[in-house]
Amino acid sequence: MAQENHEISTSMVTVRELNAYLARPAGGSERGMLLLPMVTGIGEQVREFAADLARAGVTALCWDPWHGPSTDDTPRERLMELLTQLDDEVALAEAGQLLEHLFGELGVTRAGVIGWCLGGRLALILGGRERRLANVVAYHPTVPGTPAPNHTLDAVEHTRRIAAPAMMLYPTADTLVPWESFARLQEALQSRADGASIVHTYPRAEHGFSDRSRHGNEVNAAAYAVSWPQVLEFVRATTG
Repeated sequence: MAQENHEISTSMVTVRELNAYLARPAGGSERGMLLLPMVTGIGEQVREFAADLARAGVTALCWDPWHGPSTDDTPRERLMELLTQLDDEVALAEAGQLLEHLFGELGVTRAGVIGWCLGGRLALILGGRERRLANVVAYHPTVPGTPAPNHTLDAVEHTRRIAAPAMMLYPTADTLVPWESFARLQEALQSRADGASIVHTYPRAEHGFSDRSRHGNEVNAAAYAVSWPQVLEFVRATTG
């Protein structure tokens, strides 16, 4: 794996009245990723994910699902309440606006999408709709056995339509997403006629294992330590 450590710039930005967080290599980059966060919103760790991508030479633009609140200033209990109100079509429309910004004003020519938990599910759905994506990465996507009331779009069916190379990471001790649901997503990925499928399973790791707040469990910390460098290399390989 070729090592890169670009100087980067970071800032909060406004894209068509949407809050977003931008991390990019000095001088910009033709590689890009749209980041769809977990329930934390654009909290400290999600900003660190963006910075890691930027240091690897990739422009990273983060969607703000809550339009301001994040774990930096808002209790998780409140963010979980907001989660139940999130509308699939509104979220995808906002993600689409940020993707246009990547391809337009930010000068990116090849862009993918990466999401965690709720963002992982939306990344799979966006991947099924958006043919321009260079990759799709879904970290422990929240696709429960019984869809939540506000999950109006079928993540499995959209996963079947993804044309880009895709990477999905699943923790086997995920109490929100049973093995049967993961198996449906895996079958959908591997049934595709185009696009490489890379599927990771992490025994005994828990849902959201990439979230530092879960790293008191050494299994989660180890799963993240193994997975993240591979995700970065996958992103670099597919956006180059």
